[in-house]
Amino acid sequence: FVPPGPPRPLAELQFVSHPADGTFLTSACHDKTPMVRRGDTGDWIGSFVGHKGAVWSAKLDADANLCATASGDFSARLWDAINGNHLATYQHKHIVKTVQFSPDSKQLATGGHEGLLRVFDLNQYKTDKAVYEMPLPVKSNITKCCWGSSTSLSNLVVVSDSGGTVSAYDIRTQKVAHTMKVQGGVMDMEMCEDSSRNKLVVSAGRKVSFFDLTSFKLVKDVDVAISFNEEGGTSLHPDGSKFVTGGSDLWVRVYDYATGECLETNKGHHGPIRCVRYAPGGASYATGSEDGTIRLWKS
Repeated sequence: FVPPGPPRPLAELQFVSHPADGTFLTSACHDKTPMVRRGDTGDWIGSFVGHKGAVWSAKLDADANLCATASGDFSARLWDAINGNHLATYQHKHIVKTVQFSPDSKQLATGGHEGLLRVFDLNQYKTDKAVYEMPLPVKSNITKCCWGSSTSLSNLVVVSDSGGTVSAYDIRTQKVAHTMKVQGGVMDMEMCEDSSRNKLVVSAGRKVSFFDLTSFKLVKDVDVAISFNEEGGTSLHPDGSKFVTGGSDLWVRVYDYATGECLETNKGHHGPIRCVRYAPGGASYATGSEDGTIRLWKS
């Protein structure tokens, strides 16, 4: 699926499943215009127009009623995901790289090159002053953030940075509750909270690291055939048996989780892979590339 206009690199993909309306696929792209598509066919549904810089992150909330975006124009924006209307702009002092809704959609977390985790109250969404501002333990750029959705993790916001640290903040105390280290700046992070996985998946350097979400201890590292130094990501299959990854070359690879063996090597993109995500249920996955295209693959 090729977005309109000159090819621009993809930055992030997200699937959200809605019980009545099916599955949605959200994409962030350097063309300044995040989009929502049907998750099963890739058919375009709508675009969010207004950012003045590359969009690094685009997330729907759990009910697919709201969308949040992060941009190189030093802002995060909140949108009505039903009609595409712009609801609010949250100004920052540097590039914003990531956004994430709380599980109840009442709060929004942002992070980027300021090295500050900000949390905004969406009950007062037109106020752009954060209710919490939490600096990284060591000055660095925030690359990704995830917000726990289960009862035990709903107060934790997990933040990765360009220095190779992953910090889990408890928003009740506004302090770091858990710290994890990986080799290299973190390019991607996925939080898989269901009982079959219960893993935090971190892509950094030339490894995919899997951390247990109960103890926040490292379960295993898997060496992969590509580098995550400049781009790429990983997604763990919903049954936990395999993971898909892409990065510094043109190939999309599927690995066996237990053994680390490469099961599939798929080619179709004409540029390095920027982002990957399994669809709910795991029957397919999506990849976004430097070549400006999104591809859907059967798994």
